[in-house]
Amino acid sequence: MRHETADTSTPRNPRRPSGAIDSGANVIRVDRLRSRFRRIAVVNRGEAAMRLIRAVRELNAEYTAESPATDRTLSPRTSTVGRTRTVALCTDEERTATFARAADLAYPIGPAAARPYLDLAALERAMIDTECDAAWVGWGFVAEDPRFAELCARIGVTFIGPSPDAMRALGDKIGAKLLAESAGVPVAPWSNGPVNTIDEARRAAAEIGYPLMLKAAAGGGGRGIRVLTSESDLIDAFDRTREEAARAFGSDVVFCERMVTGARHVEVQVIADGSTALALGVRDCSVQRRNQKLIEESACPLLDDEQVAQLKSSAQRLAVAVGYRGAATVEFLYQPDEKLFAFLEVNTRLQVEHPVTESTTGFDLVKAQLHVAGGGTLPAEPPLERGHAIEARLNAEDPDRDFAPAPGRISLLRLPSGPGIRVDTGFAEGDVIPAEFDSMIAKIIAH
Repeated sequence: MRHETADTSTPRNPRRPSGAIDSGANVIRVDRLRSRFRRIAVVNRGEAAMRLIRAVRELNAEYTAESPATDRTLSPRTSTVGRTRTVALCTDEERTATFARAADLAYPIGPAAARPYLDLAALERAMIDTECDAAWVGWGFVAEDPRFAELCARIGVTFIGPSPDAMRALGDKIGAKLLAESAGVPVAPWSNGPVNTIDEARRAAAEIGYPLMLKAAAGGGGRGIRVLTSESDLIDAFDRTREEAARAFGSDVVFCERMVTGARHVEVQVIADGSTALALGVRDCSVQRRNQKLIEESACPLLDDEQVAQLKSSAQRLAVAVGYRGAATVEFLYQPDEKLFAFLEVNTRLQVEHPVTESTTGFDLVKAQLHVAGGGTLPAEPPLERGHAIEARLNAEDPDRDFAPAPGRISLLRLPSGPGIRVDTGFAEGDVIPAEFDSMIAKIIAH
């Protein structure tokens, strides 16, 4: 079923050429950022799906404006230029959701309870049935699953993201720390590898010192982590942490790392084309609840120019070391009293909070993802950053129940607008916020 509906998200600043880098008085067009794909499977939902759909619409409009009238047709699968269509992979319950209506085609992949966005077989069938030649994953679900990238390669679909090898090299926390150390990136004292027995863990803890953290090598989302303040804590937590890691991630490998107390969470946005890596900005994401970010801003107000340059250089070295292609975020902990940084991890995908970087640079990261995935190259220098941007997440939560998710139908939705305001959302009045998925309704960005 096809849908042609208006985009519900707030448009980008129309005064700046889309996909441009504003560098001083000149505007550098990044080889005219363009999708080189015929049909993109949107392997996500809600606000993330709308973000891709909006970027493709803008690229299509730019192509139509620049091309002769006789060349404005849907190109064949092997074409390197032409109109791109979006295919929203949706659950059975969200066939009429805003993002499904906004896409050129909506393709149901099963009931939400069956977790179809994690079902590789269901995703493979959907991409084959809809004849997609590319897949965009956004964040969450299979965004950091190298098996999905390998699946795409097997069926002739371009995965809009890094290679499976790069994902594995940076996704494993132990491997990423070893790589960071070899690239000269600052790392907090740690066990320098896995601790496979309680005796190995005790020896590592004695060298590192307490407090420390016991972490799952394949962990994420706040799971597989224990804060330890003494050897008795370590003895009590070691087996339980390994068991939790095995259940959640399929691997019981753990390691020890010094706990950086009083730290702020800072991260570097990177976009790379396989040889060139651009560090576009540093975000501060320290305001969190239950390890989930709530407020993000760029630039980080605590860092001076020298510290920012140090972080950006570290992030670029990591990306270049693995031949990275696509968007990534390199996360650090920053201890302001000691002015020390410690590498945390690399997210091999676009982050939820990427709009604050787009706002300060005028650079569209989603269009850039499509550009480099299609073989496009990036300039040698990143854009200049201007001003300050802050983002707040609007979530459907119940404050009387410790901010627990509050799914249900949206009866009234009034979002802000005006100069310097951007709203990214995947919902409209009448839509249902499903209990099976994230409760975020929108992101409000001010610049």
